[in-house]
Amino acid sequence: MASSSELGCVYAALILQDDDVEITQDKIATLLKAANVTVEPFWPGLFAKSLAGVNLKDLISNVGSSAGAAPAAGAAPAAGAAAAGGDAPKAAAKKEPEPEPESEEDMGFGLFD
Repeated sequence: MASSSELGCVYAALILQDDDVEITQDKIATLLKAANVTVEPFWPGLFAKSLAGVNLKDLISNVGSSAGAAPAAGAAPAAGAAAAGGDAPKAAAKKEPEPEPESEEDMGFGLFD
């Protein structure tokens, strides 16, 4: 379970993102101090560095949607091309087969070795 330090930093980062404010170590520490949450000094910096360049709004709104959406998104253009003029078989023929990923046996170790 997450500690109160981690939760405080998460909530502070979410508050900053919701207000469209840049997430920095100082701002996280200021929010935590205002909320009377005591954390070790490394937590705000750790969260600020890990969230640098990350759009939390996109991350939160797309939780769990990447795995199920990929096949459906790939099928829609093929259906649209077939309706447009029947060029879908030509596009499928040009596509090279994807290489198969290496299994654990190919690497020389297994899960229970």
